[in-house]
Amino acid sequence: MMGFKGWQFGGGIQGSAPLVVGDAGSAANADYDISASEANAAGADIGGANLVGAQTTFKGSWELFVENAGVSAMHLVLLPKIDQALMFDATIWKISRLRLPGPPCQKVEGTNEEDCWCHSVLLDVETGNIRPLRIEHDTWCSSGALDMNGRLISTGGYNNGSDTVRILDIAPDSEWLEYPGALGNGRWYATQVTLGDGRFMVFGGRGFPTYEFVPPQGQKNTRNEVFNFKFLVETHDPVENNLYPFVYLSTDGNLFIFANNRSILLNPNNHQVVYEFPVLPNGARNYPASGSSCLLPIILNPNENRRVIPAQVLVCGGTSHDAFAKADLQRPKVFLPGNTDCARMDITKRNGKWKIINMPSPRLLGDAVVLPTGDVLLVNGAQSGSAGWDDAREPNLNPVLYKFKSDGTGSKFTVLNPSNIPRMYHSSFAVLPDSKIMIAGSNTNPGYMDKALFPTETRVEKFSPHYLDPNLAHFRQEIVVEQSDNQVKYGQKFTVQIGEGGAIDQTKLQVTIYSPPFTTHGISMNQRLVQLGIQEFNNGRIVLQAPMNGNIAPPGYYMLFVNYNGVPCHRSMWIQILP
Repeated sequence: MMGFKGWQFGGGIQGSAPLVVGDAGSAANADYDISASEANAAGADIGGANLVGAQTTFKGSWELFVENAGVSAMHLVLLPKIDQALMFDATIWKISRLRLPGPPCQKVEGTNEEDCWCHSVLLDVETGNIRPLRIEHDTWCSSGALDMNGRLISTGGYNNGSDTVRILDIAPDSEWLEYPGALGNGRWYATQVTLGDGRFMVFGGRGFPTYEFVPPQGQKNTRNEVFNFKFLVETHDPVENNLYPFVYLSTDGNLFIFANNRSILLNPNNHQVVYEFPVLPNGARNYPASGSSCLLPIILNPNENRRVIPAQVLVCGGTSHDAFAKADLQRPKVFLPGNTDCARMDITKRNGKWKIINMPSPRLLGDAVVLPTGDVLLVNGAQSGSAGWDDAREPNLNPVLYKFKSDGTGSKFTVLNPSNIPRMYHSSFAVLPDSKIMIAGSNTNPGYMDKALFPTETRVEKFSPHYLDPNLAHFRQEIVVEQSDNQVKYGQKFTVQIGEGGAIDQTKLQVTIYSPPFTTHGISMNQRLVQLGIQEFNNGRIVLQAPMNGNIAPPGYYMLFVNYNGVPCHRSMWIQILP
């Protein structure tokens, strides 16, 4: 195969019982040592990944943010600096709940019909204001990632969008730029990942067990720049179960790729499989079995000099290999229960093994949200069935908090307060600058339908997690943006200033940077949280060291959070990491 071309950068209700997210362990099962009912009846701290924090009994609260966003957020990403959430669905529906602001309408591919409806919007996460965006090439089940300059680089989709690369800038009044034919293969249900040098790769897609590098803007890949990928052939069930693979850049520069129930490390430079990990038992985890996954927090020391920085993945839920066949193809439909297990593994170890832990309830079609403190929120989804139209039942309305401990001891789950809006197939999320979680989407129907078991959902909610307990508000710090560095280079020392509200105990201070993911179908592409080492602290001045290289944190924009006593700051600050 010929060489590749890389991307070039251009210009509530408070719970009455104490919340358990503490660190007590048990010899029987160190990661899940009490039942869900016990979890709601004991008390502990709310600290982050390596932090012991304040006590709380608050189990989160929900608010309806927008009654009608116009489109159902099949895809969602928070754009840097401008704090606008980009939400889009698919042009194949030919209708939404928001009309285009004026002519011209769009021609429907292959017909004489016109589509005068909006399929892409920008939502202001503070005011709820909506700006419609025109898009032509179908984004149904597409992929994406933010580049070093904060632009969304979107890939794939359906029909005329399957080989398309799209760009949306973060400049005011930007519109979509679309480049059909840019990809060498059609990418429908594919996964896009950012490498340590900022290039993008895209893996898989229905009918294409291949991968390729995303070409520079305006250029096109040839078939010779597409790489066959035997791993995706081998992990293909009769009903797939290997679409939207989980793909993460490891801290050693290799790519961790999980499909169906298997996972490997791939060297993206020489295209060799470096290592294959043990099979994860108990069913399938990728579309349409559709579990969820995340890269757990990467924790750095002050003056970091370790040769290998540990990185762990979490894979949760999913369902049986034949769940889609029974729910979609069989009559009458049979809705098999989802999995109740999560599995965690260090992907930097060549003898890595899965550590199995149990969730309080079954979950598929859900999302794994890495919170600013380093804990994980499992939200959205169903308890039975499969991905697909009308193929799931029993909405899982309760978020579950996974208290992550980097040493593997004392991690626990806690059930939080439920929403009253089912978020099933085609749901999504975004972590917001104020540490709330925006929840949107859900459409189990082939189009926009009001009269259905689960109607098409265009409402947008915000969830306030446990750390936003009003009784803990005095712990929330304020970042003084004007006195803080917002552009850094790898390994560089930089400063963040907080306005002190009293004496600060440095041992309870935590600084994290978070890369906003592109979320769709229970997969959060390039979601990444790094806990920085604090080198100095004096009079509110925090001296930090930037990550040493792009394998730890690819170049681009990150939300920087200062957490104190397990409570995030009032508002994060955007920083840009430059190569």
